[in-house]
Amino acid sequence: MPPLLFLTDPERTPEPWVQAARLPPGAGVVFRAFGRADQRAVGARLAEVCRAHGLIFLVGADEELAGDLGADGLHLPERNLGQAVAVRARRPGWRLTGSAHSPAALAAAGQAGLDAALLSPVFASHSPSAGAPLGVDRFRAWTQRAGLPVYALGGVTRETAPELADSRACGLAAVGGI
Repeated sequence: MPPLLFLTDPERTPEPWVQAARLPPGAGVVFRAFGRADQRAVGARLAEVCRAHGLIFLVGADEELAGDLGADGLHLPERNLGQAVAVRARRPGWRLTGSAHSPAALAAAGQAGLDAALLSPVFASHSPSAGAPLGVDRFRAWTQRAGLPVYALGGVTRETAPELADSRACGLAAVGGI
């Protein structure tokens, strides 16, 4: 799995190919369309940039769109972690990640055979769906028991990232922090 994941957001990153083009080769992008009307056009442009720059390209929550765009895999919201086994059976070469907001969700992600989970929010976040931040100590404790690689997500910026140096995170994930 890549050490850095950029998660798109139609409101906060309306032209995600701009941020993707700035990422180092080997980083990853999770295209989250959230039902935007132009998702196929935006996704195709983003996929093209990812291929040109050596980035891993995942699509959020939409297996059909991921297949159509030639994605490297799928990112599942926490509520859809149970779909991972069936997706893996249909797409054995794909990378699968999922969101988690609790130890129970991390356990479910591990049991579902995901390649990694994105645990959030670690820090205070501008995301409208973000809850109270976990903090580094709780993130570290939950990650240690997770049984799969875990990314730190939520409020991860240039300023907060150093606090995660000994957290056992397999990598950093961000929207606005990119």
